[in-house]
Amino acid sequence: MEIYDTANRLAEEIRNSKQYKDLKESKTKLMADANKRQLIIDFEELKKEVQLMEVQKMQNKEVDEKAKKEKLAKMYNVLIENKDIKEYFDYEIAFNQMMVDVNKIIGNSIRDVL
Repeated sequence: MEIYDTANRLAEEIRNSKQYKDLKESKTKLMADANKRQLIIDFEELKKEVQLMEVQKMQNKEVDEKAKKEKLAKMYNVLIENKDIKEYFDYEIAFNQMMVDVNKIIGNSIRDVL
C-alpha cells in the first residue's frame, strides 16, 4: 500500500507545483474568453489531426500531412501574437517538461525489469 501513498503524494506535489498552478490559472483565464477559447480548441483539434497523420505515416500508410503541418505552423504563429495565448503555450510547455522529467525518473528506476 505504501507505493499508492507515494503516488498520491506525488500527485499532490504536481498539483502544488508552480508549473501546474501557472498552467491552470492561464487556462482558466483563456477559457473564460469565448474567442480565445475557440482559437485554442481549433488549434488543438488541428494538432491532433497532424499527430494522427504522423502515426499513420509511421504505420507505412500514405498520408499528405504537409498542408496541415503548414496550416498548424501558421496558426501557431498567429496565436502567439496574443500575449495570453503565448503565455498559456509557454506554461503548457513548462508543465509538459516537468511531466516528462518525472516519467523519465520513474522509467530509469525500473529499466532493469522492462
